[in-house]
Amino acid sequence: MASKIYSFQKEERLCSKKLLKELFNSGSSFLLYPFRVTWIHSSSLDQDFPVQLLTAVPKKRFKSSVERNAIKRKIKEAYRMSKGQYLYPELQNHKILLSLNYVGNQIHDFDFIQKKLLATFSLLLKKLEEHENH
Repeated sequence: MASKIYSFQKEERLCSKKLLKELFNSGSSFLLYPFRVTWIHSSSLDQDFPVQLLTAVPKKRFKSSVERNAIKRKIKEAYRMSKGQYLYPELQNHKILLSLNYVGNQIHDFDFIQKKLLATFSLLLKKLEEHENH
């Protein structure tokens, strides 16, 4: 799995309509600009990866598909580079569904997105810990 740490496999993408429905109907969420993060523990994940990720950029704010895809590419690249070091080691026995919705009004550079994604990871881990303790 060491070689898979710095990749973004098909199995890591959240595509299942059933899981998407579960995530958005009963998931928890928080806002950390420029992301609205929705997450839920999922016992139905039977795979090597602790997280299945969905990235979304609204067509309402970014009419051009080129802009939307550029933002999604930056988010996925920041996620791919950071997950192995900052997210996966903390999620030993967890399987979660995660949605990153971009709520910003402008296109930010990669460094800003990566910095905010790391802050999102730490807040997510704190929320997971609080969820466990209740």
